[in-house]
Amino acid sequence: MSWLLQDTFGRALVEAVAVGVLTGLVGVHVVLRRLSFFTMTMAHATFPGVVAASILGINIYLGGVVTGLLTAAAVAALARTRGQEATAATGVILSAGFALGVALVATQNGFSRDLSAFLVGSILTVTTENLVVTVALLAVTTVALAVGGRHLLYVGFDPAGARAAGYRVRLLDLALLLLIDLVVVAIVPAVGTILALALIVAPAAAARAWTDRLAPMTALAATLGAGSAAAGLWFSRLWDVAAGGSISLTAAAVLLVSLAVHRLRDEFRTIFLTAP
Repeated sequence: MSWLLQDTFGRALVEAVAVGVLTGLVGVHVVLRRLSFFTMTMAHATFPGVVAASILGINIYLGGVVTGLLTAAAVAALARTRGQEATAATGVILSAGFALGVALVATQNGFSRDLSAFLVGSILTVTTENLVVTVALLAVTTVALAVGGRHLLYVGFDPAGARAAGYRVRLLDLALLLLIDLVVVAIVPAVGTILALALIVAPAAAARAWTDRLAPMTALAATLGAGSAAAGLWFSRLWDVAAGGSISLTAAAVLLVSLAVHRLRDEFRTIFLTAP
């Protein structure tokens, strides 16, 4: 393993697989609870955080996590305001957060050349520190979802029933949002803030097309996520294209193929079941 990590492409491959598994695990709950738009907001909102952290010379993970948490709090506050809908509030925060990031970039002469690294990632330049953060978060996420995954699913589908059964619904919701925030921030060096959503949602949505059971869906989403990330990285090397875009396009292609096969399967079932 040590020789693999010493090679630039090898280290990027390990990061891609780890990121793919991580996003697949969390993506299942994002898809099942219909949090895709919120996750996109979180991804865009990390942009000013990582830019500000880079300008100040502090850890970009810290900047991303802080802005992500502030975004979640702002969305929750606006959504509870009379006359404000959650979707509209989320859209406002998304635009404002991204605009703030662009404004911060504009204040720094010569800093704009690093803009693409924050937006679409640079997986070929990930460091050992980036890899350690991703693997550590993957381990924490795996344990957390193994212990509380079914509780999160129950709370998401029947919050009133979960509350009556004694579950601390708000605490579980906050835990999931925090986990999403951490995942989004952790994968910024690999795929950036713009492309993060594709890798979080696409493998999970593809897995849902094949099964409705949580455990198989989670395993399949993690497998598809890792496969999409690794294949996308290989395609980028083969065709000399941007790695982040290649990974996201591969994940999107996996989703489209899964949906197409699922639809064809349903049509064939309908034909054969209704045939005289």
